[in-house]
Amino acid sequence: MTCYAGQYLRIDLTSGDVRVEPIADEDARKFFLGSGYAARLYVQEMDPAVTPLDPRSPVYVFNGLLAGTSAPTGCRSSWCGRSPLTGIWNEANVGGHFGAALRSAGVDGVILTGEAAHPVYVYVHDGSAEIRDARHLWGLDTFDAYDKLIEETTPKARAGVVGPAGENLVSYASVMQGGREHSRAVGRGGVGALLGSKRVKAIVASGQDKPAYADPAALRSFVRKQNRAIKEKTAGLSAYGTAGGVSGAEHVGDLPVHNWQGGSWEDGAHAISGQVLHEKYWLKHTVCFACPIGCGKLIEIKDGPYAGVRGEGPEYETLAGFGSLLEIDDLAAIARANDLCNRLGLDTISTSATVAFAFEAFEQGLITIEETDGVSLAWGQPKGMLKLIELIAERRGAGAYLADGVRRAAEHLGGGAAEFAFHVKGLEIPYHDPRAIFSMAANYATANRGACHLEGLTHWTIFGLDATSWDPAPYERFSNAGAGQQAARFQNYLSLFNPLGICKFIGKASPTPETLAGLVNAATGWDLTGDEVLLAGERLFNLKRLINNRLGVTRADDTLPRRLLTQARPSGMAEGRLPQLEPILDEYYKVRGWLPDGCLSQELLEKLGLTII
Repeated sequence: MTCYAGQYLRIDLTSGDVRVEPIADEDARKFFLGSGYAARLYVQEMDPAVTPLDPRSPVYVFNGLLAGTSAPTGCRSSWCGRSPLTGIWNEANVGGHFGAALRSAGVDGVILTGEAAHPVYVYVHDGSAEIRDARHLWGLDTFDAYDKLIEETTPKARAGVVGPAGENLVSYASVMQGGREHSRAVGRGGVGALLGSKRVKAIVASGQDKPAYADPAALRSFVRKQNRAIKEKTAGLSAYGTAGGVSGAEHVGDLPVHNWQGGSWEDGAHAISGQVLHEKYWLKHTVCFACPIGCGKLIEIKDGPYAGVRGEGPEYETLAGFGSLLEIDDLAAIARANDLCNRLGLDTISTSATVAFAFEAFEQGLITIEETDGVSLAWGQPKGMLKLIELIAERRGAGAYLADGVRRAAEHLGGGAAEFAFHVKGLEIPYHDPRAIFSMAANYATANRGACHLEGLTHWTIFGLDATSWDPAPYERFSNAGAGQQAARFQNYLSLFNPLGICKFIGKASPTPETLAGLVNAATGWDLTGDEVLLAGERLFNLKRLINNRLGVTRADDTLPRRLLTQARPSGMAEGRLPQLEPILDEYYKVRGWLPDGCLSQELLEKLGLTII
């Protein structure tokens, strides 16, 4: 026995066949699990001619190596496949309690192929799975469906649930996990649409299986020590969640304003901050499995036009997207938008970016009021925002094309709309401004799933993160020189967390590669070194780039929207600053060892042990 189950389920929804398949020890050590192992399988099984919503297109749901264990934040699972939004590799990672429940069910993952004849849900337990009828759940929001699924299975079960947006194949539909009291999103890239296309309403997991550890005493000691360090470094997250960073991000020029055109927004940022959210609406902290942080916040609005909203409070990205990006400083309205997205199953980043795009398109006369049910899309006004969320989930009016993201919406509208469609490779840009730290320009341009702050997180260094154990070179945030190198080193390091099944927020405590190796070794009995761990991170990042190369991605796709390269912020600490992307990418490619066209060289494949796949 090991800390991981050593097996996964391959489920054909067309035939109903469920097969148990083993995970080779050497694969677990080389690729870990989670998105690493999913990418290892996909690169061997992929057919670029199979489109994302084709029944033959697989969905990979895999726990990280340490998910379900006592490792700090050992709870995370990755939901992977080819994105219906971008057409390239996608992984959406989630915390909460689903990963621990899947490990208790005696498996490390599930692969779904085919298409059910009618709506179903997959119930994983005791090392196998049942495919159950879900016609009575189709059309329900994620909270109501979650409650019924737990009633039909067991109170100890946990579920990942698709909402109406996923059923309607919205290209950035999410999967929601945890129910109304502690909802966690499998957010980015449209995993909800992948499941919806297969008529899968949910995956439910429960069981009694427990991980076994190579050195239980050493692991206990290790976990106690790390939890103390993590708690010390993440006190702000514990108190206010990611929402507590809104005002700080605005102060350093990192918070986007008015669809990336604005500068300072100090009063607005304070009004929508986590500190004000805590003061007005906070009920209690919510905590994922094995987490020493507790960054989730249960809130309730008891009066005013949005009275009755109760659930997980909006996090930083949601507050930025539905707040500063639209110049809306009504915190209760943003909480309502967050609640709607969670119920309908919508990624709040892509949804808010699409709403901001629609506001600017409306301003330019490219979207008419007839397409918005007679509601004006006015900056600073919540009514248009809330109406668009509804239209997008229903694919009605302007929502019929906005549901496919800003890239396709801009193609549909024409008239210069591409100038204010903020995406990279089709994935809407999250809310950390690359004009505030130039290494984020390299990260957004090259991240494997499209624009993704989580693949690099170099903006954390603005707030004092000590990254010297994996990025020893000093770097000044407005410098083009060194930006590519910093992005590559952070990506290698952070590529470890999803495959290991641990939360990137513990990175705020700056665990060294040696620390991560020690954690893995105590759980598994392996003898990894810090250098081997960092090499694994480099291997995993490049493996996903290899997939994208086979799907047609080249250097021409490693770019940013023109506004972020030519229009500086008009005020604030990042005023007048613009990254020069081409020299940054030249440095990045040199550090990576990529060919000039953005493909992987044979020499690099050999160095990373990827020549056999």
